[in-house]
Amino acid sequence: MSNKDLVNPPSYRHDTVLPLPMEVTADAWAVDAACSGNPGRMEYQAIDLATGAQVFHFGPVFGTNNIGEFLAIVHALALMDQQGIRKTIYSDSYNAILWVNKKKCKTTLELNEETRRLHEIITRAERWLLSHHIQVPIIKWETARWGEIPADFGRKK
Repeated sequence: MSNKDLVNPPSYRHDTVLPLPMEVTADAWAVDAACSGNPGRMEYQAIDLATGAQVFHFGPVFGTNNIGEFLAIVHALALMDQQGIRKTIYSDSYNAILWVNKKKCKTTLELNEETRRLHEIITRAERWLLSHHIQVPIIKWETARWGEIPADFGRKK
C-alpha cells in the first residue's frame, strides 16, 4: 500500500490522525532535515506521529543534511529526557542513526566563521550523548515501504 492509497485519518487506525502503516507505532516522533545545497541552508524538525503536530523546528543555518539529521535525533532525545517522556524516534537517515549510536558526528564540514555556530551545536550534542544513556528506540524509517517520513519538508524534486 502506498501513501497515496491512504486517507487522512485512516479508518484502520485509532491512535493517529496520520496515514501510517500498521507496523509504524504512533507513540513516536519522526525527525527529518532539509538542506538547500550541500552544504547550504539546513533546517530540521520533529513531528508527533499521533497528532501530526510539529514538536520542534530548528534553522535554517549553514550546514549539511547529514548534520541536520544527526542534530534532529539528538534534539528529540534531549527534549524527551528533559520532559521525562519516552517515545520511539523514527529517522530516515542511516548515517545519522549510526552517528548517534557512536556518539560522534562524523562531518567533514569545514570550521569557519559561517559554520562556527553549527560546530558549537554539534559539540554540545556530542557532549549530551556522552553524558546520557539513550533509553528510547531509534528506528530507521523505511521510505521504500512506507513512503516519505511524516517530518519530510516536501522539497524533493
